[in-house]
Amino acid sequence: MSKKIAALAIVSSLGLLGNAPAYAQSGAPAAAPAAASCPAILKQSFNRLQDEAPQDLCQYAGKVILVVNTASYCGYTKQYEGLEALYGKYSGKGLVVLGFPSNDFGKQEPGSAKEIADLCYNTYGVKFPMFAKTVVSGTAANPFYASLIKATGKTPAWNFHKYLIDRNGKVVESFPSKVTPEDKQLVGAVEKALGG
Repeated sequence: MSKKIAALAIVSSLGLLGNAPAYAQSGAPAAAPAAASCPAILKQSFNRLQDEAPQDLCQYAGKVILVVNTASYCGYTKQYEGLEALYGKYSGKGLVVLGFPSNDFGKQEPGSAKEIADLCYNTYGVKFPMFAKTVVSGTAANPFYASLIKATGKTPAWNFHKYLIDRNGKVVESFPSKVTPEDKQLVGAVEKALGG
């Protein structure tokens, strides 16, 4: 019983019980060490598609990440279904799919955030994180995509280009639009990055 009381005293002194503030003795927020372990490529923030709330990509540190530039009026738009199925199958093992709508190719994403969100959620049942419309190619590419392009030497040539990032934040693979979420090559790379 005394071991239990001692353990509770330690937990309590660290501010881990009840409403005690989660601050270390130095006064820094307890979350600070997590930020330090965030890979450089994820030190970015983007607005969420459905409500434009800023989202720090560091929240995905330690996960396997499949990054996809999407569009609503493309021959590849049906890939949303496969991406959601892939996310549903492997999210419990540490996979997250991040969607970045873009109007860069063929002007196939002309809609507002609400129109894009309606298509994603109501037509395709997308549950993986989607972000506000952005530029993913050329000199105006957002900093995240600029980093992905630099890491792989591959620029998206069309909608639904995919980049795979491992748990350590290393960009390990790039897949052109024609490689579907069901493709053995892509699935195999995801499973390898997840550790089997």
